[in-house]
Amino acid sequence: MSRHTVFFLFLVAIAITWSSAPSMAHSGDGYGGGFVAGFTHPIVGWDHVAAMVAVGLWGAFLGSPAIWALPIVFPLVMAFGAVIGIAELPLPAVETGIALSAVVLGLMIVFAVRPPLWVAAIIVGAFAIFHGYAHGTELPSTVNAFAYAVGFVIATGLLHLIGIGFGVPAKWPAGKLAVRSAGGLISLAGIGFLTGMI
Repeated sequence: MSRHTVFFLFLVAIAITWSSAPSMAHSGDGYGGGFVAGFTHPIVGWDHVAAMVAVGLWGAFLGSPAIWALPIVFPLVMAFGAVIGIAELPLPAVETGIALSAVVLGLMIVFAVRPPLWVAAIIVGAFAIFHGYAHGTELPSTVNAFAYAVGFVIATGLLHLIGIGFGVPAKWPAGKLAVRSAGGLISLAGIGFLTGMI
């Protein structure tokens, strides 16, 4: 799948979601309200966007099987983190963990770190818990929790696909430089989130 196709699918998903929102008279209840709230939550937070795109980028940089394994691990573990957040179990330094995810994942790309797949999965999964926890604790009390979770998992998957689309050129020398530069920008953004500059 080309990066243009991935980007187009992402835009279509956003357009459908936003265009359907006004037609829901009780937007907080039922499948629609929960789905819309969940879908928009990751894509309106730049800290979430940076980390989720980075997962796809790093997976593409590492190649098969990481290109698909990491974008599967992240939303699965993120859903677990959301359950912890919904249950209101304590998790310290959530915002710091989210910001650090962009810093660390960006640096993995910048320095072309190629750990074994299980190590990469642990790194991605550990950060996914913080992202999921944030989604869970910010679940509006009026929405359907299941629909909300489906929404943020789908949005996360689309952000991973965008990262993969931009990461595919890493197969070539010039593309590898571009991908590593993108990792640097993600890491700098993470530092901005961490310090409150962004």
